Amino acid sequence: MEIESILKQVKEGAVSVEEAAQLLNMGNYEDIGYAKLDTSRKERTGFAEVVFCSGKADSHLMSIYERLYEKEGEVFGTRASKEQYELIGNRFPQAVYDPVSRILKIEKEGKKRTGSVAVCTAGTADIPVAEEAAQTAEFFGTRVERIFDVGVSGIHRLLSRVDVIRKANCVVAVAGMEGALASVIGGLVSRPVIAVPTSVGYGANLHGLSALLTMINSCANGIAVVNIDNGYGAGYLAAQMNRLAEGER
Repeated sequence: MEIESILKQVKEGAVSVEEAAQLLNMGNYEDIGYAKLDTSRKERTGFAEVVFCSGKADSHLMSIYERLYEKEGEVFGTRASKEQYELIGNRFPQAVYDPVSRILKIEKEGKKRTGSVAVCTAGTADIPVAEEAAQTAEFFGTRVERIFDVGVSGIHRLLSRVDVIRKANCVVAVAGMEGALASVIGGLVSRPVIAVPTSVGYGANLHGLSALLTMINSCANGIAVVNIDNGYGAGYLAAQMNRLAEGER
């Protein structure tokens, strides 16, 4: 829809000011040649654009961080390397890098976090993916409870924390090997469960395929499954669910 047409409809009362603002923002992006930065994403979805750092040229990554920081005052990047952190850190001393989750972020101080999401892992080897999920949800304003190493090979560990898990608005279950953790949690809680298969496991794990198939075929209700090792996707979805539960938009 053309801008003049939108403004005319606002004048005639056919479109509200809020609707017009949304329509005008839908087409906004900044074309910098090698990338088109989605500068209106936060207005449309509630969350600003996130940077997938892996594979990006240094000059491209630097420029993207600079433009997004100028627009939002903060930047969240996933799958970053130590070398990329050193590059961004030289320009932005306030940048923080976590080598476990490989998240590279510049975050506003004093950010408010609400609600509750429980991020659980089957084992300690699943923590890198779980931390990606947890830190994503935290960056987008969610309070996170980490409950690690509660896999089904020692299910008493999970049962000892089930009261905490049940209080969360949603649960992220991160597991490799056979991926049974999500099914067990799904049968214990009344909240939605986001299952994250990881590539942790021996040969027949097939780099996470066995865990993925187990989670997709779960007989427990209320389970949604993201891609193998996709902690970011799980954390983003958990933040959305948490906002709904807390009555936020």
